Amino acid sequence: MITSNIFKINKFGTMNLIFITIDGARADRIIKGKGFQKLISKSAFFPKVITYAPYTIGAMHAIFSGTYGNKTGVNSYWSNLKFKKDLYKTLPKYLHDHGYVTHADVINKLVLPPEGFDEFIIHDELNDNLTERHLSLLDKFNIVRKEGKNFFLYLHYSSIHTGIMEQVLKKYDNFSDEYFSNREKNEIFYDKLFTEADEYLDTIISHCEDLEFLKDTLIVIISDHGISVGDKLGERAYGVFCYDYTLVSNTIFYHKNVNPISVSDQVRSIDILPTILEILSVPIDPKYDSMQGESLVPFLDGNGVSKVAFSQSGNPLNTGQPPKEPNVWSVRTNEWKFIRNLHDQSEELYSLNDDPKEDNNVINIFPEIAVKLRKELEHQAANT
Repeated sequence: MITSNIFKINKFGTMNLIFITIDGARADRIIKGKGFQKLISKSAFFPKVITYAPYTIGAMHAIFSGTYGNKTGVNSYWSNLKFKKDLYKTLPKYLHDHGYVTHADVINKLVLPPEGFDEFIIHDELNDNLTERHLSLLDKFNIVRKEGKNFFLYLHYSSIHTGIMEQVLKKYDNFSDEYFSNREKNEIFYDKLFTEADEYLDTIISHCEDLEFLKDTLIVIISDHGISVGDKLGERAYGVFCYDYTLVSNTIFYHKNVNPISVSDQVRSIDILPTILEILSVPIDPKYDSMQGESLVPFLDGNGVSKVAFSQSGNPLNTGQPPKEPNVWSVRTNEWKFIRNLHDQSEELYSLNDDPKEDNNVINIFPEIAVKLRKELEHQAANT
């Protein structure tokens, strides 16, 4: 494992971990949020993290295992029970095995592999005040910390998801004219949800600072995936296509010894686990299969190399129900996106610098790029 100069164990020592997921936070909103901006200014920020899956179950299993779902078994909404826990060691299992007290506060029992958590608590997403709930958990684990125990606290902020579920998913389908013809209304509603998330994050981080967690605790904040506000007909929320408004997420690493930096290169969500393990000086367990992710620490020294990102989703088409196997696959580089739609065997190619909204399929204009990325897609898809 590569060790960066800023992450030497004698500089950090043993650290706790607070891991916060802002479910459904769009990348284009994160860079504008007041709370996010304040945090980004003093953190290592990766604004272009490509998620494996644009829905929480697939995204979080990939993040917590450092491995794509086509290898771990979790490649659809229906496959969380297929997670190959005997082959892929997860973040909570790593930390539990190293003596950490591990606690998760989650939206439901499906989104995370539970192995390794001492407590795996499901909050009431419709009724719980997550700000109050999570502030209380921070106070609780400050006591654990003062008792000399290391801890891993996972906090899932689910209110964006809840609002979308209640006001979008339950009211419209993926082709509702009422939804897609009211983009401005959709954006206003989403921005209200995001502002609440931004205020939540600011409150949580301020409390962490007041408790002086930054002396001995790494704080990691992610968005698992984005959400449509009517960007493309056929996807009213998420989990259908492989376009950037849901595939591009973010990651923030905050600690007093992490130099503030914003990394413009594309990275992958599967890189988050090995990065955390390196920062916490937790060695890779050779008894398990190798993870596909690679530590992002070299990027903080200016030595990172961007990798091709692989993603999969499941287009329900007109059925109203996600398929049991992914039928939309993509690979992405800093400059290009190649998509294969298995349901109709169509292909798409986008020049992301020239066409960031992915409106113009240029597969017939750049056939040599399509050939190269098609081979990469097939390599990734076959890597099971």
